Amino acid sequence: MAKSLVVVESPAKAKTINKYLGRNYKVLASMGHVRDLPKSKLGVAIDAGFEPSYEVIASRKKVLKELKDAAKDAEQIFVATDPDREGEAIGWHIAEELGSGNQKKIRRLMFNEITKKGVLAALEHPTEINKQMVDAQQARRVLDRLVGYKISPLLWDKVRRGLSAGRVQSVALKLVCDREAEIDRFVSEEYWHITARLAGAQPPEFDAKLLKRDGSAIKVGNQEEADAALADLRRAAWTVASVATRERKKNAVPPFITSKLQQAARFPVKKTMLIAQQLYEGIELPGEGAVGLITYMRTDSTRVSEGALTEVREHIGQKFGPDFVPEKPNFYRAKKDAQDA
Repeated sequence: MAKSLVVVESPAKAKTINKYLGRNYKVLASMGHVRDLPKSKLGVAIDAGFEPSYEVIASRKKVLKELKDAAKDAEQIFVATDPDREGEAIGWHIAEELGSGNQKKIRRLMFNEITKKGVLAALEHPTEINKQMVDAQQARRVLDRLVGYKISPLLWDKVRRGLSAGRVQSVALKLVCDREAEIDRFVSEEYWHITARLAGAQPPEFDAKLLKRDGSAIKVGNQEEADAALADLRRAAWTVASVATRERKKNAVPPFITSKLQQAARFPVKKTMLIAQQLYEGIELPGEGAVGLITYMRTDSTRVSEGALTEVREHIGQKFGPDFVPEKPNFYRAKKDAQDA
């Protein structure tokens, strides 16, 4: 019986998925991109609709041969690269390299969690490679190349050799320069805070910050003014005029998007994304083998699948009790153009 070929990006992901699919499937890794714009020239036809010219990456030729050999005998070919623009483009490049003879066998698998349930559900509903997402990735790649190849030499000529420009890098540098200019224009101003520790006949002691004097906001600008205010306070009597008790409700935070994950981790971005990639692709757990522990981490969507919501609510109810489960699950509004992965 001919095996179905499943193509993913990394060996770790291939190992995890292979465990779920069994003997009738062969899971291979592309090791990321298999084609790119050439290193030695622009690779973009500016006068012909900005058409890019791709070539096989030298280090991927062996991988591509293995994929082509496996595709010859495969009954079906499933492209299961990551569920984002970059993954869609990788899948498209792989499909192009496999040739026209295999196109009818190629289907796209989309899942944002590497679990047995998620992978099998994707196999039940295969789709097609989304050419619009591929076009979006190509537009970004072409812009990267045009900005880098066209502006960097100008910087070398006009400013200093070794400088580089980039589609994102140059804009980020502009923001940093604008902020630095604001800092340079800032005129520092001395100010003082006055806090008193007060104690009555009954505990506890508490700290009170001086905010107003005779009903007006007070501003203490130097030590002389601070000393004068302190002298007045030492002669003053105090009383607790009122005590206000408020109940504060704090909503559960939405699922992480990429930027929030990076902020919360407080690691360098590269380290954060490396750890997240490992958690997504599968971690070896005793008695279970490789298991994907988080959903896809490169996303700006907070959507959670209905199946995952149900499982989480059941777990919380069993572990902590029904009081900790809201009547309805929380849903968060996503941006109109959010990349749902």
